[in-house]
Amino acid sequence: MGLTRARAASPGNTRVPGRRWTGGRETTERTPPMPDTTTVAVLGAGALGTAMARRLGESGHEVRLWNRTGERARASAEHAVGVTAVRHAGDAVSGASVVITVLRDGGAVAAVMSDTVTRLAEGAVWVQASTVGPESAGGLAAMARDHAVAYLDAPVSGSTVPARQGKLVWIVAGPQDVLARARPVLDDLGSSVMHVGTGVEGSAVKLAVNAWMAASTVAMSDVLAVCDALGIDHSTFVQVLGAGPLAMPYEMQKVGAMDDASYAPGFAVQLALKDLDLAAEAVAPSPLLQAVRDRLHATAAAGHDRDDLAAVDYLRTPPPHQGQNGKMGI
Repeated sequence: MGLTRARAASPGNTRVPGRRWTGGRETTERTPPMPDTTTVAVLGAGALGTAMARRLGESGHEVRLWNRTGERARASAEHAVGVTAVRHAGDAVSGASVVITVLRDGGAVAAVMSDTVTRLAEGAVWVQASTVGPESAGGLAAMARDHAVAYLDAPVSGSTVPARQGKLVWIVAGPQDVLARARPVLDDLGSSVMHVGTGVEGSAVKLAVNAWMAASTVAMSDVLAVCDALGIDHSTFVQVLGAGPLAMPYEMQKVGAMDDASYAPGFAVQLALKDLDLAAEAVAPSPLLQAVRDRLHATAAAGHDRDDLAAVDYLRTPPPHQGQNGKMGI
């Protein structure tokens, strides 16, 4: 599938409104067709949905937050600037300019939106940010089309911390004009908006991104075990990686979490497993990805299913003569 990023306008080029290429560099010139602050409905008060809602509220938007269990939405909205918990999904989306679904899977999104899609206002944009896979995304797009609702297939790369900082990467498929209408909201949540197609290519790319993330996290844990066996201090290993082109910021951060056994959920093991299973529906997993799935299953079976992906490291135990951080014992 082709990747379209914003380019300087020229014949034959597709331009993402609000972002262009100049001399090979991306700029962020905005020409939004809707006000920079607007009413946004966020359906799903999980970790990511809550982080999105709070960020949008702090950015000046009026945010309505809904969750299947109302207590969770109320707890998430408490003390959050500009965020109001709403009991019914239909009331949340009614009159909203942008509706963001951030739910566990395609079935959950379909169940909520089948009863809610008729409540969307004319001109509203449904931003489907849940990781559901291309098959479910196609069904959701068809639902939107059947009800004449503007729809973006728009999962994100990034979890709670980037969401709170407005540094998510949006992986968007859909019509350019619809993207332009939602752009002020997407820009307040993300540092980059990647337009990857006009159908459900966003959901396909997201599965590939998450497979890479899961595989690289398992690889980092395994390499830390190599460091332990060789008596290499983990900080030395990180410094050497950081000095060259092999540094991967996401995994460099995981080293500290793994060494401290700090698994507060950013991206939960059970969600990574769900996404690998979705990818496996499209293509049989390679031996490497099957090994990654097996590691995630073992991690979940040990009670870490709701913990961060860094919990795959729980299997690593340093040799008896070394400390937890790969240092030689005295």
